[in-house]
Amino acid sequence: MMATVFDYKPGSLVTFRNRPWVVLPSEDPELMLLKPLGGSDEEITGIYLPLLDNPHELRHYDFVKPSANDLGNFSSAKLLYNAAQLTFRNAAGPFRCLGKISFRPRPYQMVPLIMALKQDTTRLLIADDVGVGKTIEALLIAKELYERREINSFAVVCPPHLCDQWQDELKDKFGIEAVIIRSGTASSLERQIKTHENIFRAFPFQVISIDYIKSGNKRQVFVDHCPKLIIVDEVHTCARPAGANDSQQQRYHLLHLIAKKPNQHLVLLTATPHSGKQEEFQSLLGLLNPEFENMDLLHSSQEERKKIAGYFIQRRRGDVQNWLDEETRFPVRISIERDYEISENYAAVFNDILEYAREIVRKNHSNTHSQRYAYWEALALLRGVMSSPAAGVSMLTRKTQNILTRKAQKEKTTEREDEPDSRLDVKAVAERVIDIDFSYDDNLPLSVLDNGEAIRESEAKQLLGYAKRLQALYSIEHDHKAKEALLLIKNFLNKGFKPFVFCRYIQTTN
Repeated sequence: MMATVFDYKPGSLVTFRNRPWVVLPSEDPELMLLKPLGGSDEEITGIYLPLLDNPHELRHYDFVKPSANDLGNFSSAKLLYNAAQLTFRNAAGPFRCLGKISFRPRPYQMVPLIMALKQDTTRLLIADDVGVGKTIEALLIAKELYERREINSFAVVCPPHLCDQWQDELKDKFGIEAVIIRSGTASSLERQIKTHENIFRAFPFQVISIDYIKSGNKRQVFVDHCPKLIIVDEVHTCARPAGANDSQQQRYHLLHLIAKKPNQHLVLLTATPHSGKQEEFQSLLGLLNPEFENMDLLHSSQEERKKIAGYFIQRRRGDVQNWLDEETRFPVRISIERDYEISENYAAVFNDILEYAREIVRKNHSNTHSQRYAYWEALALLRGVMSSPAAGVSMLTRKTQNILTRKAQKEKTTEREDEPDSRLDVKAVAERVIDIDFSYDDNLPLSVLDNGEAIRESEAKQLLGYAKRLQALYSIEHDHKAKEALLLIKNFLNKGFKPFVFCRYIQTTN
């Protein structure tokens, strides 16, 4: 009996209990491992040979020979042929994921995957240029770790407006059905799970809005129950501001807590890792390895730089355009500026707001920090007004509310008004006012002017007057920039292009 059974070598096809199986390698000579044809690894079954009552139940299996009735069309045969080729690719190299993706990665996109597999715990900052393929590189790492059974789930953490894009990439290129977890979807997902289950554990593949989990009790719940692999997109928005502590930037605080977990795989993605502020860049490196955060990079030794190179990769398009005798053609960027004539009514309200901006800059300020605040505030206000009437109205309204709030606070406090807040690094805040306000969470700038002068209620009425005048300019008839933009977009659409429109402010986008 034993001799008959062992005629089936690994790779042989057998039928057992009326189901076809493939024989897998087994380290125990008395244990035969079988995997059902078309089944998953979770269905692998073991047969303990000494207890096999009827050895004839285990028989050789062969596919049923096709007949003339099975003939199909050419397109179906071609599809089957291509699918078989894709499936067999995983046997031609060391990577298990290649046979289960719907595209052929370019050679340079395999470099981050090789770097990740060299590490016991994956910690990578991928800072490749736009268009090089950071999304592909990160998901190749996730897919390979999943196929190797080193992880059984992973989460992509990104800004809310990128959630749908990540979900589509996972489905189209990797065949992974991921759920989106953000404020608009969390309730419906929680209704799909049992009472004792946690939303971050119930779904193996997740795309999560970082703003949904960055604060409150959700942050700690996610930190405690997050998957073993976390991919963070646009991680430059999570850098710790200069002069701030670990908890003053909520996004950084979230990643800092995750990075402290032992054996936590972490892949960070950004096209702009260095904003020019060394401390912020090193705060991101510190998420990969705590010793990198305080390292003097400018005067580091060759050994230290070599160590960082194991965690950090950055390529420009020119670096990979010709890689290993393969040419990659990137789109050529053509930059064109288009002029437009501002409408008479729009010009009138803009000129009045421009004069107001000049006044707040010309005022006698108690210190240079206050003067710098005033300059950034005036610049932000003018940019918002010229972006669109809606952005201008939102900015003027928020500035009015801020003025009235500060007026109420000044009436209650007995502190010296010209004394800066001791809790803040004033110089650092002044340098980052425009960056923080313009880039984080699509927020419009708040007023940061606090020069100790009496804030008049008439100023608030003046700003509300500007806002009402801008509200009357919402139509295309008055907003000539939007009118010109629509003509350009229609022209692109008529030529068969699929244009993207980028705006500084979310109000303009809407």
